[in-house]
Amino acid sequence: MAKRSRSAISSLDTKTIQEELNRRQRGLPRLYAQLRKAEAKVSKLVSAISNIEGVKAKREPGRRRVTKSGAVRIRPKNDRSLIEVLASVLKGKTLSVAEAVTKAKGAGYKTSSPNFRVIVNQALLKSNLFKKVSHGKYTAK
Repeated sequence: MAKRSRSAISSLDTKTIQEELNRRQRGLPRLYAQLRKAEAKVSKLVSAISNIEGVKAKREPGRRRVTKSGAVRIRPKNDRSLIEVLASVLKGKTLSVAEAVTKAKGAGYKTSSPNFRVIVNQALLKSNLFKKVSHGKYTAK
């Protein structure tokens, strides 16, 4: 695959770039139509599975989300928020972010996030329920 140079776009004038953006925008209705057709097919498949099983198709509890690749991802449902779980895990202890991740999962917090450590780190930094003891170490207030 040939490398694209950064100057390729800078060699275009504003009008050409705007025309390309407009062309891409015009393609959106077609893409949305394809998405609706795909969702209808999924609905028919779920219905067919339900008919074969004799009951409604079993679904994991949680919210459904279609990823960029088109895969359907089900977001797990938790009884407690991440902040509540972290507060209980860190109460009376000083843990690193990695240890907090392990303890939160051990406490039953479900996640499908590929970067759960980053989410835990953000929660520890943003919430006023936690105190930063040293670099990467946190405790509950």
